[in-house]
Amino acid sequence: MPKISFSKGFTRRSNTPVQSTSSSRVSSQDTFEDDLKRTKKGLAKKARQQLGGYARDAISFGFPRSHFILFIVDSQLVRGVFYDRSAIVESGILDLGKSKDRLIFSKMIQQLRGLSPEALGIVPGFNTSFMKDPTTLQYPGPANDNEHPSSGKIQGSFYTCPYGKKETRTVKVGRVLFRSNGIFGQGPLVMRVKCVCEGSGQCVWCGKKLVLKLSWPSKTQASEKTFMYECKEKATGEHAWVLNHLPEIYYSFDIDFSAESPQAQLKEIFGEKYEMRVVRGIIMEELHPLSSLETERECAQVFYDIVQCHHWAWKYPQILHRDISEGNIMVREKNGQKYGVLNDWDLASWLNTQNEVSTSKFRTGTKPYMAYEQHSSQWQGPHRFRHDLESVFYVILLLVSLYSSPTEKVRFPSTGDHRYERWHKQDDGVLLGQKGNIVCAGNWQPFPQPFFSGFNSWLIALQRSLLYGFIGLNMHIMMEIDAQQARENNEESMGVPYFDDDTLGGHFSYEKVVSVMHRFKKEELNTRGREWQKILQVPV
Repeated sequence: MPKISFSKGFTRRSNTPVQSTSSSRVSSQDTFEDDLKRTKKGLAKKARQQLGGYARDAISFGFPRSHFILFIVDSQLVRGVFYDRSAIVESGILDLGKSKDRLIFSKMIQQLRGLSPEALGIVPGFNTSFMKDPTTLQYPGPANDNEHPSSGKIQGSFYTCPYGKKETRTVKVGRVLFRSNGIFGQGPLVMRVKCVCEGSGQCVWCGKKLVLKLSWPSKTQASEKTFMYECKEKATGEHAWVLNHLPEIYYSFDIDFSAESPQAQLKEIFGEKYEMRVVRGIIMEELHPLSSLETERECAQVFYDIVQCHHWAWKYPQILHRDISEGNIMVREKNGQKYGVLNDWDLASWLNTQNEVSTSKFRTGTKPYMAYEQHSSQWQGPHRFRHDLESVFYVILLLVSLYSSPTEKVRFPSTGDHRYERWHKQDDGVLLGQKGNIVCAGNWQPFPQPFFSGFNSWLIALQRSLLYGFIGLNMHIMMEIDAQQARENNEESMGVPYFDDDTLGGHFSYEKVVSVMHRFKKEELNTRGREWQKILQVPV
């Protein structure tokens, strides 16, 4: 694979946490603002934002790819920009008014034209017509709210993945079921697939409804299959109920970036400042989205199932999910019943390794559903189970506020996007303020759509638990500050009572959340595990 080289003298500019991990911009020592003093004021910032949007759309919603290369051009000034899921790398400025720079730029374009699809960022293993003949690509038609133009190019293609030590397996790609709306495509891409050998009678995947999930986690991140294996080891006897609420994984594989890849070169240049990733693929059972639910009570049961499953994983195999979102809550239909499934354990962690994780990686999750504290630049972790429970609260809040039913999204033509809809695009500072206005406000009220009116009591009760918890936490912090100042002044100070940060002083614990969610509209929901059945005194 040809090497991609921009310029010498790269340095790290910033470290900005986004979604599941930290992202850095790396640049030449002179910033773009300095380089473009001769141009219009603010151009550099606007150009960066525009290119960042293009790159984000290409990586999140385009054909599956690991990186993207763009050029920012202003008159005769050109800069190359490389985007991937760990960093943004900018080259030095080229002045096309200079013959030397024109020669460099022409050679860069020639080199890029000669690169293989993999070198240009396309995930290796895909076989589709436009990769062989680019003339088959057509300009996309009008935008479709439900599907991105590239989905049509993925559908019908073939994907060959490693299988075992030396073999491969090939699947035909069907419909794209899910694309993450995360920053720089750090979430998964899920596609319906069918094994090409299906019908041979010897294929272990024969007759199963399959999906292929591709993601780009840190190379050091344990795989979802590893976590699910540990869960299955524990899910025996009276714990077997939880299997209905966990994904069924048939096969998992990792593809490392080669030594000649841009990623390997960046790792060599920047060392620990650059996070090396892998392409991770999982062949798994196809599940159904929340939109497959038909009644308000079915939705309530699914959310209650998620809390029960999350508690079991935290207590027994001691795994913390760390990425509760609407897209990670799925539905399994089995024997005429619907079960909530907690899916996508890509960002999970073992409880006993929480203290070993760097603070930059505590800030995991999908922004609209991340816990209030996690949006603060001063928050240093760790990620606690209550943060995931708070994420469940936001999933419910956004669903019942933005949807008139599980399948129909409300449109707000007179006022534009609903304020919660904007959470998908807003930065941490804005989200910190808006979520603070919810969890720290004594007069907050939800306004669910009529179909979801039964969730009003749930949301009020959960918000009050968070409110009382944060009041207690703030009082505890003030007492600690007062005690510290007294010690510094050699004054006598009163002892600071213990405060359980895991549960916000007992106000937002599993017990509190389950006590709210085990009933819906004054009727009992299905409590799955024997442990909670005993606590709630629910007849078996």
